[in-house]
Amino acid sequence: QVHLVESGGGLVQPGGSLRLSCAASGSIFSGYAMGWYRQAPGKQRELVATISSAGNPTYADSVKGRFTISRDNARNTVSLQMNSLRPEDTALYYCNRAQTSPVTWGKGTLVTVSS
Repeated sequence: QVHLVESGGGLVQPGGSLRLSCAASGSIFSGYAMGWYRQAPGKQRELVATISSAGNPTYADSVKGRFTISRDNARNTVSLQMNSLRPEDTALYYCNRAQTSPVTWGKGTLVTVSS
């Protein structure tokens, strides 16, 4: 049973946009804050954005004003709209619970920002 499935990554040029999606099982989604995380080559995994069960978002300073997190509680999905992408945004992006111990990580979706 796969509990977290990320999609939407790809190769984009600097300044471009991507929208990532995460499909989660109801058992790990409903009633929980969710977050997007990323891990760049040679770096630790970092928290990019969170959204509470009520829809209140938070963002890392590095992505404020460029990324928007959203969720659809009826469909158990969380999305990340990424605009004005920079090479330093290149990473494997994951979704998981936030503010709570994460469940087993999914495979992630790769975002590469390069000219």
